[in-house]
Amino acid sequence: MKIIVFGATGGVGRLAVQQAMEQGFDVTAFVRTPDKLKVTGDNLTVVQGDAFHVEQVAAAIAGHDAVVSCLGSNQGMKKSDDLRTMAKNIAAGMQQHGVKRIVYTASAGINDELPGIGGKVMMGVLKQVLIDHRAAVDAIEEAGLNYTIVRPMGLTNDSFRGNYREAETGVPGKSRTIPRADVAHFILKALKDSAYDKKSVGIAT
Repeated sequence: MKIIVFGATGGVGRLAVQQAMEQGFDVTAFVRTPDKLKVTGDNLTVVQGDAFHVEQVAAAIAGHDAVVSCLGSNQGMKKSDDLRTMAKNIAAGMQQHGVKRIVYTASAGINDELPGIGGKVMMGVLKQVLIDHRAAVDAIEEAGLNYTIVRPMGLTNDSFRGNYREAETGVPGKSRTIPRADVAHFILKALKDSAYDKKSVGIAT
């Protein structure tokens, strides 16, 4: 399978690229700053571009079987539509070139699904980021793509464990975190398994 990864220099994105290469995918990393990727291999192509430029995004998507988005926003907790804009550009590029499959990494909380007082506090803190992720997910769903939406709990830099849990409704109970390496693993698993088509999945250790 030939995939293109947006957000490939981020914490989850870089691990998704590395694990995909190890699993034999042909990988294109779409990056603004190639020097930040720090991953090399015979089955890796690096394309420099900006996800805010719809023409660059569309040109990069051409010829791929699937898209992975690990994009984030650099706006912190401020109100922003960066994620929505980039998602709409990706969706437009996919439609233009007939690419249907996408795995989009969002965040737990986009469906107001974090339980308890702690969950409500966290969703309040992340309000603007979650609104933007939700708008990005809406854009992907409205484009008629074959999507999997990944909703990870709090991201850590712990080593890969492989024992994460999944929930299509809400989030897995009794856990608040998941290693980035496990999120990357789930992304690739979802790409290979049609059981995850048109699903939104919360994941946590």
